[in-house]
Amino acid sequence: MDNEDERRRFISELWQRFEQLQAWAVENWPDKDNPLSSADFVESRKEILGLRNPAQAPGGSSSEREPEQGGAQYIDLNPAPWP
Repeated sequence: MDNEDERRRFISELWQRFEQLQAWAVENWPDKDNPLSSADFVESRKEILGLRNPAQAPGGSSSEREPEQGGAQYIDLNPAPWP
């Protein structure tokens, strides 16, 4: 329980600091012809929110077991060629 409370406090503070950094970046972006917007930070927000539950984080899956734990020895990342 303490670990979960620590995680929530950490994520909350990280989120606040990230919002401050985002505001600073938008205000101080040197290329005024192509200004930054909050949409430029979407992926970063996803990563931060993924810290709440690492198993649900983008690109992360703790449910997949390692080979020594009975998981797959080989994962084919290449799609089959089109016939």
